This record gives sequence, C-alpha cells and structure tokens, in this order.
Amino acid sequence: MATRALLVDDDARLHELLEKYLRQHDVSLDYAPDGGRGLAMIAEGAYDAVFLDVMMPGMDGLEVLRRIRQTSAIPVLMLTARGDEADRVVGLELGADDYVPKPFSPRELLARLRAVLRRLRPGLASERLSADGVVVEVEARRVTVDGEEVHLTGIEFDILVALLRRAGRVVPRTALLAEAGRDEVVGERTVDVHISKLRKKLGDDPRRPRRIQTVRGVGYVLAASHEEAAP
Repeated sequence: MATRALLVDDDARLHELLEKYLRQHDVSLDYAPDGGRGLAMIAEGAYDAVFLDVMMPGMDGLEVLRRIRQTSAIPVLMLTARGDEADRVVGLELGADDYVPKPFSPRELLARLRAVLRRLRPGLASERLSADGVVVEVEARRVTVDGEEVHLTGIEFDILVALLRRAGRVVPRTALLAEAGRDEVVGERTVDVHISKLRKKLGDDPRRPRRIQTVRGVGYVLAASHEEAAP
C-alpha cells in the first residue's frame, strides 16, 4: 500500500518537484498552500506523515505543529531554511519527528520519511518481500532463491527490493537509479548492467527471463505477485 503524505508549504513548485519523485516510490503526496488548509486536510484525511514548512505567511509552521499535536500523533517532518539551532529545538520540543533543512534533495526527504516511519512503526523493520521463490529480508539484507542464499552487491539488492515492492508494475530505470542511491546523471545504462548481473544471480535465463522482464524504452517489471509480512 502506498504511503500517503501531505506537504504544507507556500511553495507550489516544491510540491510539483516532490510529487513526481515520490510517486515513483509509492508515496502519494497531497498539497496544502497554507497552515489553515493543512490543518483542515489533516482533519479530513488519513495521512501517514506530514511535511511542514516552518516559514509560511499567516500561521507559521510551528503554530501549525502545535495545533496538530493537540489532536494527533501523526509523524511530522519540519522543512525550513532557517539555520538557527533554537528554531530546530522549538520544533522538536513541540513534537516534530524530524527536521529537514532547505535546500534538500527529494531523495534525502524520502530517506528521512522512511527512517521516521521505521522508527514509529517497528513492524516495518522486519519487512519481508517474496515473489516466485525469491525471498528478501529487508532489514537483514538477506536474499534467498528457492531456499538457497545468494549474495548481492548493495546496488543489486536495492534494485531487487524496488522491483519486489512494485511487483507486477513497470518500474522506470530512473526510479531504480534513485532507489539505489544513484543520480540519473550516472546513466540509465547503469541499471541495465546491474539487472543483467541480478538476473544471473536469480537464475534467470538472460535470453528469456522469467522473473525480471524488460519493458523496452521504459524499464523493468518483476512479473510475479508478491507479499509482505512481518515474521
């Protein structure tokens, strides 16, 4: 199930940038341009997390956070251009779960979001993914194929996890690069090389792959149903 998040920030361009990136990683991002609208949307919707800007016209982020904490324990990540330690301390004392200074990359924000959710939902730490005989224990970074353990490089492991989390859906090469912590400037050919190595380790026939299939001009799909469980 996709994570549903809300961005409360007066910068609409930031929403456009983040929404496109996060959507590739199963995070649905709604947008509120000010604190009042943000509070109304939080009251109306079931969000998994809130990205909250500190410096907004009218009601600032700290006041929005104070009001959120009167009724909700929803994870809140504060976004701010302020570098003053006192501002960060106030936010954390009011109940912020993390503090992300601007400017930040979408990849960093996604990593911070996942870290907060893992911390607040311990069951996610034991995430287990499986499809067609391939089993991945995410926290332990352990992979077995038909019961036999296989050893992957870091980037191969991250690509496999990205495919498993979206099994049955096409994952663009750019999304796989980002998931594995690589910038797009590295080149999409990087993914093709690692997919080839990954197929070999998973026992896939490179000429007629069964597990990881190529969608020409787009990316790859793990062509099997999958399940997630906390053992």
